Formats: sequence, C-alpha cells, structure tokens
Amino acid sequence: MIRRPSILSLFAAAVLTAAVVSPALGAGDGKGPGSSAAPDERNARWVSTWTSMPQLTEPGNMPPAPFTQEGSVLRDATLRQTVYVSAGGEHIRLRFSNAFGGAALPITKVSVALPLEGRAGTSAVEAGSTRSVTFQGRSSVSVPVGAQAVSDPLDFALAPGSNLTATVYLATGQASTSITSHPGSRTTSYLRAGNHVTEADLPGATPTDHWYFLSGVEVWSRSTTSAAVVLGDSLTDGRGSTTNGNDRWPDLLLKRLASGAATSKTALVNQAAGGNRLLNDGLGPNGLARLDRDVLSQSGVDWLLVFEGINDIGTAEASPAAQKQVAADVIAAYEQIITRAHTHGIRVYGATLTPLGGNTGYDDPNGYREEARQTVNTWIRTSGRFDSVIDFDRTVRDPEAPRQLLAALDTGDHLHLNPAGYQALADAVPTRLFRQAPLPRGFGYN
Repeated sequence: MIRRPSILSLFAAAVLTAAVVSPALGAGDGKGPGSSAAPDERNARWVSTWTSMPQLTEPGNMPPAPFTQEGSVLRDATLRQTVYVSAGGEHIRLRFSNAFGGAALPITKVSVALPLEGRAGTSAVEAGSTRSVTFQGRSSVSVPVGAQAVSDPLDFALAPGSNLTATVYLATGQASTSITSHPGSRTTSYLRAGNHVTEADLPGATPTDHWYFLSGVEVWSRSTTSAAVVLGDSLTDGRGSTTNGNDRWPDLLLKRLASGAATSKTALVNQAAGGNRLLNDGLGPNGLARLDRDVLSQSGVDWLLVFEGINDIGTAEASPAAQKQVAADVIAAYEQIITRAHTHGIRVYGATLTPLGGNTGYDDPNGYREEARQTVNTWIRTSGRFDSVIDFDRTVRDPEAPRQLLAALDTGDHLHLNPAGYQALADAVPTRLFRQAPLPRGFGYN
C-alpha cells in the first residue's frame, strides 16, 4: 500500500529545510488554483533543479532607477524572471534568499508560470499557466536578514530542460540597499511599478540582466532522480555565453545527460559566480565558506563537480613564494571539500584549471602563475583524491601553445570561453559519472 504523506509531515519537512521565516502581517490565505500540493509518491524526494549562488549586490548591479531609491529597493514593484530548470516534476517549490540583505525581505505575492513559447528572458507568460505560490498557506512572507524561505509545495507540471517564470511583488520594498542577487544571470528579468504578479505580460517593463532574491527551484521526484552541483567561477557562471541562450557549459551538459536513458533524470545545478575564489571572499563568499549553503544543504545531491581555483592563482602576487603558497592552499582547499562532501555521501569530481596565457590581468611574464596552475593540475590528475577527474585543460588548450586557449574557443580575453568552448567542456564530461551510486554517508579516506 502506498503511504501518502500528510500536509503536516510536508510542512515539517519544509521547516527543516528552510531557515525560520515569519508570514507578513495582513497576509492572505494564498489559496487558488494549484497552490499547496501534497506529493504522494513514497519513494520520492525533493531535488534541486535550478540554483543561483546568492551574492551581495554591487552598486552597478542594483535594480535600475527608479527601482532603487535611497534606503530601499523595489517599493511597490513587480519583478519577473525566468530560470532554466534541469529535472522535471509534477510538484515544485521555490527558495528565496535574504543572505546579504540589510533588512528583512517582505515578499507580498509570488506566482509561477510557463514563459511564452518556453523562451528564456521574456516578460510574457503562457495564458492560463499562472499559479499562486504560498508560504505556510499565506501569500506573503517576511524573510529575516541572513535567512531563506522555502515555499509550500505546489502542483505544477514542469518539464525537464525547460524555462520557468517566477514573478514577485513587493508592496513596501526592501528597506535597505544591501540586497541579495545573482548578477551574472545571462538572462533578462523585468521590473514594473505596481502589482502585476498575475498578468500575462508586462508592457513597458524595465529589462535588467540580473536575478534578484530567487535562489532555488526544487522538484518532488522519484528517488532515481539525483542532483549534481557544479562549484565554480565565471567559467561556469557563463561569462562569454549567450544572453538568454542557456549555453553555459552546465546547460549544454544537461542536454547530453537528457539524451541518455540512464542519465535523463539527472538534475544539474550551477553554483558559480564570476570572480569567485576558493580561499578568499571576492564576488561572493569563498568556496570553502559557501560549501555548506551551496552544496551540502541542497536537496537530493549525490555528486559535486569542482572547477574553481584560477581566480585564486590569478589574484595572488606573481612571485615564486606567493604562487607556491597559493598552489598549496588551493590543493588544501580541494582536500577540505572532498572530505566534507564525502561525509555526506557525495562523490566529488575535479576538473583541471584551463589556460590563462595571454590574459592581461592574470598572465605574468615570468610564468609564475602558469607554474602554479600546472602544479594544481598535476595534483588533480595524479593524487587520486577526487573520485574522478575531468581534464578541461587538455580539452580547450592549444596543443601548439598549451599555455593558451585554442583561438576558436576563446572570447578574446584569453581566459573565458565562447559558446563553442563551453560546448567543448560539456562534451568532455563523461556521462557515466552520473550513473555512479552515492557514497555511504560518513565515507572517509580509502
């Protein structure tokens, strides 16, 4: 007999997953078509299907005027944004982050819908597809400083490898200019004054290529669905990819996984940000600091792919001592990540660091940074500490000048890849890695 979880048990699960949130005063009951759902598959679980790494928003990435004012943002404003999900399901829930907010985040109303013609970066949605999102049965939620909120389960059919539209209305706005976002969305969002959460289009809306507040989408899926997290920097965040094209290398890898019967249910979530480093804060918290939030606390994760460290090398002093130290520290960071992920039963795959030769900011005439990169890559390839190795360096380097990227894959800055380069990275990842069972929890050294 199939045992059906009660609403109470689902509520308890949501509370365990979420940080504590408080419904906003005066919130309605949020009831409407497809609001709360009670998933009924016994052998199923929540799985992260899309994420964006939360960051403190820099001044140049704030919502454009008039949506940023002195001491507040998005007062009496609607925000519509599209995201590209990996795994599909019949039930979904959303995560909203106030990790870097300077004040509580008072969300008044939220809806989800299918974007018009399934497109990314559009302000229009398919007629009749809009559904209200609730939080403990209410339409509003106030997310405390540093916390996140997880919505109620919602009946909403979401196809794998599709785009989803989420629309948020803030009646009073957030009373701070310190807000949480993901600037490198490579996807167009829309802002419009007033409450337009349920409207089919937002004519006259202001476009902006950033995501705000929304940090995750989860699907209720059979236990055969698992998530892989990619921990990375701008090369994974998609600098050099096509705006609204969903052609970052994890997006392209997802298409490969979807075409294979054994990997078609794999969720692939991107936890990367431009400029991010493993060792020190920069654009976002350092990789070691955000491991718990961005990997270990995500739902349904069985695999972690680490492709990060070039910014640590590129920002360290170009001297023999400094580069020897940063190479050792990056390797130590990998060891920490592997150890901590293994205790959660997560397999960890390491990707070699791609070339920086010729980059104005990172390459140095004496080759000290290149030497550090080679030291790190040798360790990745030969240490045996990663559960498997993906040689991105060998994939995109110029065989005639291995310190440099292949010209056909280079954006021109000699560090970042164009869509062809990202396709090459996606093609280099063996799909068999996502057929391997998770490790026993508490797994240690072999």
